[in-house]
Amino acid sequence: MRKLTMTVLIAPWLAMLSAAHGDQISEEQQKWVPKYEKQANIPSPEKMLINTDPEPELTSGFVELYNRQNLDGWTPRGGQCTFEARGESIIGTCVPGSPSTYLSTDKDDYTDFVFTCEMKWEADGNSGVMFRAQTKEKNGKETVFGPQAEMEAFSLKRFWSGGIYGQSCGGWYYPMWLEAHKKVRTAMRPDGWNRITIKAQDNVVKTWLNGLPAAHWENDTYLKGFFSLQIHAGKTGKVHFRNIKVKELDAQE
Repeated sequence: MRKLTMTVLIAPWLAMLSAAHGDQISEEQQKWVPKYEKQANIPSPEKMLINTDPEPELTSGFVELYNRQNLDGWTPRGGQCTFEARGESIIGTCVPGSPSTYLSTDKDDYTDFVFTCEMKWEADGNSGVMFRAQTKEKNGKETVFGPQAEMEAFSLKRFWSGGIYGQSCGGWYYPMWLEAHKKVRTAMRPDGWNRITIKAQDNVVKTWLNGLPAAHWENDTYLKGFFSLQIHAGKTGKVHFRNIKVKELDAQE
């Protein structure tokens, strides 16, 4: 009985201790603080929410966004990096000198949803999936902006894939630098397919990387828009995207 009582008492204490340490920036991530601490969106570590939910079910009720034949339903925006339909995959290729380019769904009114796709790198380069994205034009230049689920170049060695970046709108909303993110920072597979899953409902957004919980972000600004597959500006980058699908949610889901 005494052993059982001690276990009951200790278990909540351990949970509180774990939560307390979860909102600290990891020692190995401290080097990134000076670079990003002045960004407009950067959150205080203690205010960052932690995603502990299991990844949503990904088989029923989904609509495929790529027909495996051509890029009908998609439009490249913002740059000249190329995208091509090749069998099961859309392949995006960096064009040196081009701005970041976003292959975007023509449907631009997605609100609440579960989105998922798989990505594999043929040549290292930064990438990601924009969601609830929007566009603006200035002096004839089109800019895609809004939140992006980061799927970053392995060469960065930052390991923030699954985090949420404010593309052309203030930088990092949710960097993956906390102690609580330690496991998911090791989830990416350089030589294989990597699955990013995004659930957005009302003002709550959560992500999963290869099935592991990643970001948990709340916002009231970006509530409707389109999806985009990004190829980042740079010298190299070739990324395959497959199994690109979405399930739109109603108020009860």
